Amino acid sequence: MEFDFDITTEAFLGPRGSLAIDPNDEVSRKLAMLVKGECGPDGPARAAEEFGFSRQRYFQLRTLFLEHGAAGLVSRKRGPKSNYRRTQEVVCQVVRYRFLDPDISGEVIAQKLRQTGFGISARSVDRILAEFGLQKKTLSVSARSTASVTRYLSDREKKPDRTRRSNQPRTRRPPTAGG
Repeated sequence: MEFDFDITTEAFLGPRGSLAIDPNDEVSRKLAMLVKGECGPDGPARAAEEFGFSRQRYFQLRTLFLEHGAAGLVSRKRGPKSNYRRTQEVVCQVVRYRFLDPDISGEVIAQKLRQTGFGISARSVDRILAEFGLQKKTLSVSARSTASVTRYLSDREKKPDRTRRSNQPRTRRPPTAGG
């Protein structure tokens, strides 16, 4: 008994009908590509090209399918799965250090954490502090206030110091009788 069928990017086609493949269903498309590549006359490279995959990706998907079945064909989120630098313990320690000493800098907190075995940068500490609203308040100095301070200091240098009347060092006056 010979079974003749064809697989396209849109459907499985057989002598008695067809089974549509949803273009948004990535697992069905990948599975159709694998069936066509493994069972079809054109081979894996042609099947991968037809379905928009590279030959290398075809074999990666084949390995995943053989190891995990159809569940292995589901795309997973890429990148780090957890925040491995700013763990809950590190965040708690940063907040603790800030509450113990409100004047401590992010750099000093990072240094203390590195000494206790946590690998964290000063920038990460600053991010944690900003996230919790614990960054130090800094006074911003405007150009106008800087100019007025500079003018005040230069005016002060021009005027003689009138607090002392002579250039002689101060001496104590002897106590007077009766007074």
